Amino acid sequence: MNLPRPLRTAAAPALLTATALLALTACGSSEADSGSGAGGTVEIRIPDPGNSGVLALGKKDGSLDKALAKAGAKVRWTGSAGPFAPAAQAMNANQLDIATGSITSGITSLAQRPGFKFFTAVDPDAAGEGILVKNGSGIGSVAGLVGKKVAVNQGGTGEYLLLKALAKAGIPAEKVKRVYLRPDQTAAVFNAGKVDAWAVWATYAVAEIGSGKAHFVADGAAIGSDNYSLNAVRTGFAEQHPGVVKALYRYLHDASAKEKRDPAAYLNVFTDVGPTAVTGKAKEVQTAFTREGGTVDAIGPQDIERFEDVAGFYAEQKVTPDKVDVATHLLDIEKLK
Repeated sequence: MNLPRPLRTAAAPALLTATALLALTACGSSEADSGSGAGGTVEIRIPDPGNSGVLALGKKDGSLDKALAKAGAKVRWTGSAGPFAPAAQAMNANQLDIATGSITSGITSLAQRPGFKFFTAVDPDAAGEGILVKNGSGIGSVAGLVGKKVAVNQGGTGEYLLLKALAKAGIPAEKVKRVYLRPDQTAAVFNAGKVDAWAVWATYAVAEIGSGKAHFVADGAAIGSDNYSLNAVRTGFAEQHPGVVKALYRYLHDASAKEKRDPAAYLNVFTDVGPTAVTGKAKEVQTAFTREGGTVDAIGPQDIERFEDVAGFYAEQKVTPDKVDVATHLLDIEKLK
């Protein structure tokens, strides 16, 4: 789980680095931060989307603000896309209104007095997440991870994918060494051979697979992943501005369908060079993942059942002390007015 790929995915999914969180803190934390701007326009605080994805294109062409204007709102871009845990903290502290993350990272954040609710879901990324190994590693299956070191982000998508893969293969979790690392710090460790594998999602997997030096020994489909990507909204904002949340949902739903049809149009939105650009083989990999991925949809009964399954699995695996009641932290977008 994971924005993640930009907001559409796991991945994304979704959104503040520690540095960005500090920047947000410096901006203040009063309710006025997401209140009315000039002319009574409501400002909705969303992490800057970077160079790719639905929100990046919506920022560049103005289509997102145009859609939100119908609900009397506009975006205030703040911070930058990154892990969900600090984004959840920022929402809890009234420094952010929208964030994206996986159901897995969401569950661990929900276990800590959350000030947010989830209002959209993207189906698990069957192709873009999994257990990454280097070509020639000699690891040909999940069973080959026994006695090995696997990098995971604690309590999030990586730890879930590894534990889920091991459980499906009937391998006790203690047979594999979990190495807890921040995802943005893991590539160097993985490529230096300090870990044998990396449980990861598309945001980071694309560059590794695109390099031609790594591959999934098991992807999301093989693992049987229920790792949805979700969008979260600060509870206070949703209570005060339900129409804005609904307008954002409609925009994300429609735009994610367009992205799925034409993924290349949503890559390298602001620049096609530099560290934020997706180029070469990595661009082909990302395009393929997006075409196979889901769209931003309302949360339905079947989704909730799968969320609860993940919460139960996390409790069984002692990732959380008890099973988190996910259902009480969801919004029915269709009922918002």
